[in-house]
Amino acid sequence: MKLARLILIISFLLLSAVVQAQVRLVKITNVEKIIAESKTPLFINFWATWCKPCVEEIPYFIEETNKRNNPAGSSDSVRLILVSLDFKESFPHAIKAFAAKRKITAEILWLNETNADYFCPKIDAKWSGAIPATLFINNKTGYRKFYEEQLSHDELKNEMQLLLKQLPSGY
Repeated sequence: MKLARLILIISFLLLSAVVQAQVRLVKITNVEKIIAESKTPLFINFWATWCKPCVEEIPYFIEETNKRNNPAGSSDSVRLILVSLDFKESFPHAIKAFAAKRKITAEILWLNETNADYFCPKIDAKWSGAIPATLFINNKTGYRKFYEEQLSHDELKNEMQLLLKQLPSGY
């Protein structure tokens, strides 16, 4: 019994360490740099722990990413980044606890910006600041699409196909 309890405690601490390493503070300029330098198709989801539609769609993003990045699955590699727009008081502990409870292993960034009029247009000129919001980018093909709404699992699957669509030969 003591051994089982010890294993459980060690497992929890290891999971906490993994989640803790994933929540990183960034500025909008860091996000812009990630977008500009991405060599892999990328989708960035802007969310918050208190946003019910955000929380509902995150499992879809993780599932679709895992399908494409699994060696037994598709060969189309994608990168998912979850950018938290939680309030300053939530960074880092509440965001880490949220991720640990839901076993989220995706990369999580916390956007340390307070002026939506400044950071929103840097992602998309039409973004009002509402969440969830998701940006799909494929620098290789020039594909860029922004959604300021919750995506269903089917909508996400369709968008992933467009994101991963290859240019016709000769381009």
